[in-house]
Amino acid sequence: MNIIFFSTKQYDKEFFTQANQHHNHQLNFLDVPLNHHTAVLAKAGDAVCVFVNDVVDESVLKIFAKYDVRLVALRCAGYNNVDLKAAAAVGIKVVRVPAYSPYAVAEHTLALILTLNRKTHRAYNRVKEGNFALNGLIGFDLHGRTVGLIGLGRIGLVTARILKGFGCSVLGYDIAEVKEAQELGVETTELDNLLQISDIISLHCPLTPQTHHLINEDTIAKMKDGVMLINTSRGAIIDTKAVIKGLKSEKISYLGLDVYEEEGDLFFEDLSNKVIKDDVFMRLLSFNNVLITGHQAFLTVDAMQSIARITLQNLTDFEAGKKLENEVLP
Repeated sequence: MNIIFFSTKQYDKEFFTQANQHHNHQLNFLDVPLNHHTAVLAKAGDAVCVFVNDVVDESVLKIFAKYDVRLVALRCAGYNNVDLKAAAAVGIKVVRVPAYSPYAVAEHTLALILTLNRKTHRAYNRVKEGNFALNGLIGFDLHGRTVGLIGLGRIGLVTARILKGFGCSVLGYDIAEVKEAQELGVETTELDNLLQISDIISLHCPLTPQTHHLINEDTIAKMKDGVMLINTSRGAIIDTKAVIKGLKSEKISYLGLDVYEEEGDLFFEDLSNKVIKDDVFMRLLSFNNVLITGHQAFLTVDAMQSIARITLQNLTDFEAGKKLENEVLP
């Protein structure tokens, strides 16, 4: 198949080219993001491969249908950026990578927790300048603390295992019953209870209409004073302006983000020589108890190999007319 890749970086090219030795598709890598203006670039393709911030709305899908693009392959787990009903209406199938490496995201979650707690990022900068003072670097033992996980899918469960290894009490909330959580010693509970008694809250749920701005002024008000909030899931699960208020009032004492609700104009690009015009994001950066990484939780060798392998297998199965195990339906 002739596949047009949007929003590609050098690491995408390397891992997909290597994995394609077993499939022999024609891979065309574009560094531009997908939107209404760039969709025409797919006109020579049989399928497109897109990432988390590409826009696959009704207008884009109609352009694809016009040029006989038959498949949208997401090289990620989330699909909130795709209008599934519009895709079905024009006869375009959508596939994704439901699980690439839950360990990658779970381990990055712990990296944010540990860095914020023990302030290793601040200590690193101090030592480089010859400052070995310990004032302002006091942390707390994770052992014995209560951590609330919102979302008990693959990533949430791996995160729970790691936290249990630290000696944490782990609470979990999910709309579905997850038997494995109980086997791990995770106490499942209602959302309000989790918010009220957790020292650390970590988000691992998908972005849906129900979870959009799940963390807002009302839910923040229910949290413990001095709570640590971590998000390695999707940016729009958090109402950023409400979180800023929480930081200013000191209701939230630590904030770790690998995602941001308006990240599409920021993340995955080098903007070091440009003025960042997002005032809300810049306000976040002004807090010394906020740690932000640029949507890199997924970025391990293991995860990239899985993403490339599963994505290309999805494409091969489609070409062969096989059942699409990873199809996303409206």
